[in-house]
Amino acid sequence: MKFLYAITYGICYVFSLLPLKIHYFFSDVVLYPLLYHVIKYRRKVVRKNLTECFPQKDLKEIAEIEKKFYHWFTDYLLETLKLLSISRESLMKRMTFEGLDEAMERMTNENKTFVFVYLGHYCNWEWIASLNYWTPESFHAAQIYHPLYNKLFDWMFLQVRSRPGGENIPMKTVLKRIIELKNEKRPTFIGFISDQAPKWNSMHHWTEFLNHKTFFFIGGEQIGKKMDALFYYMDITRPQRGYYHCRLRLMTNDAKNIPNYDLTDMYARLLEESIQSHPEYWLWSHKRWKRTYEQWLQRQEEITEKQETKHT
Repeated sequence: MKFLYAITYGICYVFSLLPLKIHYFFSDVVLYPLLYHVIKYRRKVVRKNLTECFPQKDLKEIAEIEKKFYHWFTDYLLETLKLLSISRESLMKRMTFEGLDEAMERMTNENKTFVFVYLGHYCNWEWIASLNYWTPESFHAAQIYHPLYNKLFDWMFLQVRSRPGGENIPMKTVLKRIIELKNEKRPTFIGFISDQAPKWNSMHHWTEFLNHKTFFFIGGEQIGKKMDALFYYMDITRPQRGYYHCRLRLMTNDAKNIPNYDLTDMYARLLEESIQSHPEYWLWSHKRWKRTYEQWLQRQEEITEKQETKHT
């Protein structure tokens, strides 16, 4: 298995050394036609998601967004691969941040240990790992990640995400690691990508999002309140191909006094705004609504019935 990892990494690394112009040429003439026209990678999922999320758009508009999505998606795959070798200087030119100094100043002035940053699978979220390049050594940068089922891909993505120097925290150890950082009194930025589809047992809060009743993870909000963290939203844009800009938007500096779920709902609204502005940059191939609110209600009724039967 280690030999397979080494071979895979070697091939990917050599390919990553090519200039981004070559990557984009490969994206246009090989990868996009292959995924969209030949393999038709999750075409049905993408079309279903777009149609349900934008019922006001006609088929022509949906098809246009769909094609733009696949063009961006193939770029994203190769841009992620490029992280294996791209220089610090080049990445800092291509992934810029706004509002970072203000966030660090707030941490110092308000005696905060954490900035919890909400983002989604929008634009190139992998390049957000370069945040570590923009902060002083006294600050720490980390991101929460969910290990992939495919061990080879999981290992590869960890190599990519770790290269800029940020820490990758598995979801199962989030609270433990955050408490450790709190005890170390180390000022830390932690990124939460919270638009995934969860398992049934993790569902507790639903909100309106893209014309669907949608579940969002509330762990970031719950932990952030306990840690008295600052909350920011990463508003990412793509000024041109191969360049991204991230604006940190303050959500609250007083999380303890925000009613439960309000921060999660605010995140859903902000992410929806981003998606509405340029829908082609969200991960439409993800089966976001494979578990519905109606199914969840049915499950809750069945659980209640079982509990009542057990106690009679």
